[in-house]
Amino acid sequence: MALPDDRKWFTEACSEAGSAASWTIDAHLAHEITDFQTIDVYRTEKWGNLMVIDGFVMLTTRDNFLYHEMMSHPALFSHPDPKRVLIIGGGDCGTLREVLAHDTVKRCTQVEIDEQVTRLSEKFFPELCERNDDPRAELIFDDGLAHVKNLAAGSVDVIIVDSTDPIGPAEGLFGPEFVADCYSALADGGLFLQQSESPLLHQKLIAGIRGNMEKAGFSTIRTLGFPQPCYPSGWWSLTQARKGGDIAPVSAERFDASGIETRYFNPGVHVGALATQLP
Repeated sequence: MALPDDRKWFTEACSEAGSAASWTIDAHLAHEITDFQTIDVYRTEKWGNLMVIDGFVMLTTRDNFLYHEMMSHPALFSHPDPKRVLIIGGGDCGTLREVLAHDTVKRCTQVEIDEQVTRLSEKFFPELCERNDDPRAELIFDDGLAHVKNLAAGSVDVIIVDSTDPIGPAEGLFGPEFVADCYSALADGGLFLQQSESPLLHQKLIAGIRGNMEKAGFSTIRTLGFPQPCYPSGWWSLTQARKGGDIAPVSAERFDASGIETRYFNPGVHVGALATQLP
C-alpha cells in the first residue's frame, strides 16, 4: 500500500533479520550527544513517545510495560524474600518502578552510566520515574562494571542487568568477568537476571550468556521469552540464574497477596515464560 508522501517515519533496520520496523513521527522532541552515546526522543502518531539510542529503539510509551514487568517480577517473585536489589543500567527507570512495587524490597540501587537517559526519561516518560523519589531508591550514575566489582560478597539478593545491546558502553556487561563478579556479590539463593535479546535472532548471544553463568557457578539457568513489539522480531528474552536452588514460578496465592497491579505479568505468564524453548 502506498503511503502519503508527507508522512515522516523513524525506521530501525535489523540486518540479522533482513527486516525493519517503522513508526510515524509527529515531532523530534530531543537530541542529546553525551560522553557515551546519542539519544533521541520522538513523539509518534500511535505509540506515544519513542526513545532511540545510537539509532536503536529503546522503548515506546505504548509497549514498555511488557519489558519492564518481565525484567523485574519473574526474578523478585522467584526469590523467597528479596530485600536488596541492584539494577545495572535501567536508566529509563521503568524496571526500578516495578521493583519498588514489592514491599519486601528495602533498598534498590540503580547504577546507570549515562545520567541523560534518566533526565530525558523524567521529562518524556514521567510515568516510568514515579518511584524515583521513593526512600528505598538509590540512583547512581557511574560504571556498573566497577560498582559490582567493589560490592561486598553476599551483599545483594537480586541483580538485574537492564542494558542496551552488547555494543558500546554495555559491551562489558555481557562478559564472563562481570558475571563472575555478580555471582560473588549475590547472597546464597540470590538471582541474577540479564536481558538477552531475541530468541529468534540472537541464539549465539544467548548461548554465550548462559555459558558465562555456568562458568560463574550458577546452579540453575533459565531463559524466559516474552513479546516485545518494538524490538527486532517482536520476541524478546531475559536469562535468569540462581545461586543455589531452583527457579520456580510465583504461586497465585503469593501474587495475589502482593497486591501488585500488572498489565502483562501474572502467574500463568510466569509458567509459560519458564517453558520457553529456543528455536
